[in-house]
Amino acid sequence: MVVEVKPPGISSTSKALISTDGPTPIAKAFPTVIPMAPPMNNQENAERSIALFFFENKLDFSIARSSSYQQMVDAITKCGPGFSGPSAETLKTTWLQKIKSEMSHQSKDIEKEWATTGCTIIADTWTDNKSRALVNFLVSSPSRTFFHKSVDASAYFKNTKSLADLFDTVILDFGPENVVQIILDTGFNYTGVANHILQNYSSIFVSPCASQSLNLILDEFSKVDWVNQCILHAQVITKFIYNSAPLLDLMKKFTGGQDLIRTGVTKSVSSFLSLQSMLKQKQRLKHMFRSPEYCANPAYANKPQSPNCTSIVEDGDFWRAVEESVAISEPFLKVLREISGGKPAVGSIYELMTRAKESIRTYYIMDENKCKTFLDIVDRKWRDQLHSPLHAAAAFLNPSIQYNPEVKFLATIKEDFFKVLEKLLPVPEMRRDITNQIFTFTKANGMFGCSLAMEARDMVPPGLWWEQYGDSAPVLQRVAIRILSQVCSSFAFERHWSSFQQIHSEKRNKIDRETLNDLVYINYNLKIARNTKTKSLEAADPIQYDDIDMTSEWVEESESTSPVQWLDRFGSALDGSDLNTRQFNAAMFSSNDHIFGL
Repeated sequence: MVVEVKPPGISSTSKALISTDGPTPIAKAFPTVIPMAPPMNNQENAERSIALFFFENKLDFSIARSSSYQQMVDAITKCGPGFSGPSAETLKTTWLQKIKSEMSHQSKDIEKEWATTGCTIIADTWTDNKSRALVNFLVSSPSRTFFHKSVDASAYFKNTKSLADLFDTVILDFGPENVVQIILDTGFNYTGVANHILQNYSSIFVSPCASQSLNLILDEFSKVDWVNQCILHAQVITKFIYNSAPLLDLMKKFTGGQDLIRTGVTKSVSSFLSLQSMLKQKQRLKHMFRSPEYCANPAYANKPQSPNCTSIVEDGDFWRAVEESVAISEPFLKVLREISGGKPAVGSIYELMTRAKESIRTYYIMDENKCKTFLDIVDRKWRDQLHSPLHAAAAFLNPSIQYNPEVKFLATIKEDFFKVLEKLLPVPEMRRDITNQIFTFTKANGMFGCSLAMEARDMVPPGLWWEQYGDSAPVLQRVAIRILSQVCSSFAFERHWSSFQQIHSEKRNKIDRETLNDLVYINYNLKIARNTKTKSLEAADPIQYDDIDMTSEWVEESESTSPVQWLDRFGSALDGSDLNTRQFNAAMFSSNDHIFGL
């Protein structure tokens, strides 16, 4: 069969004959690839179709872990054969607005509790690769945290007056009477913005992000010379293993499928989590490097990095350094976990930090110099960045602390507590009976001393405890609920900077920007809700991600190809005789795996 084709501009007198029985030259050059599937049952065919959808659209495999992924599959199954999915236009318009409306109604329902619990505004900043300063605003209360909006503040980020106007707008969005505190990170002109808020809103507190301050402490820990050397040499091992697929398979054979590397919310968290993971796999790593499967295989053993890695794995000084690094970091990782879970933790930060510091003192009971090195870092960061009067007042009002016979409050904590009361109860008439109510609380009189209240001191969140048992001190009860219902960290809320960067792109028109704003509003709030639900159902670690960052310093090899020499690394800094290793080992590998059991 032949057909006549008339190219543009060529008359019918000039005829080109093209056979349709064979492929055209263009088809030969660019063949269409359609995977041919062998006969399959319905289950296999469905899975294959889903896999093709992922591969064709370059979707992240982790999407399959999303709860909404299975919900979608179940909903489609119920529709039966012939179901047709919504079009791109329907998704972009009808369903975008419907889901956004649903979320807005949910947030309105949460706002009803603010009259009792108050709320915290979280301001999170980021500078993108074009040096634009982006600010994300979230609002948090005991029931839920919501993403509010993202603002490009590049034009006025260093201008205190303009930033103050921005915060005025956000505070008015939620109502000044509802806002208890605003959490700022160090990216802001902190002093100027904080002073404006404190001067213009008499009942609002400004607090630092506690998780950011904890990360700065861990970052300083990682810069201590011998700790830094320990991390660098641990990375020599992981880079060697993770840049060879066969060697990675061999390692997982010895570790029972467990990875060495952990990816945390920050670089320093990743480092200490990875050291902890390596310590747990210490004996298995040694067995692997000694095994015939490794030693007799030239693909591993003959590599230039092999002698160096073997030397590190067999070196006792290295493992003592790993153990010590884990011992001094884990108490502060525990604090970070507690305050980064999205739950009200303002009443716990003082006690948690006190316990973490006590762990350092216990571990270094025989080494005053090392103890001082790390405690000086903690005290400096606490004094300069972490301390907040609200934290002190919350500690005083926390029943698990107030009624603990081992706790004796410092005068400074009481002073901060009284300052907070004066701020929240500014008129003398409001605090007429407050002294008697404080006495009733501290002496556990009235309902505070009933059996149920005493049993619940350590069992329920302190804000809920005050709601149930604080009726004997009604004015103090209202203050306590508002204070103890607040978060003290922004780390619980996963950031989506690429999406925010898209929103603020100069190339986008107004319609595109509005659509992206809606998409990010929905996406961010869905993920916050999912993470909150996951953490309540599972033992999820709020400071660790599920997937390994394959671009981190623990995997990517540096441009320098010269191996790190494992010589004279720690010198006198690591004298194993002064380490409290037996106590640490016992706690490290307990059934619950919580170091120090704090």
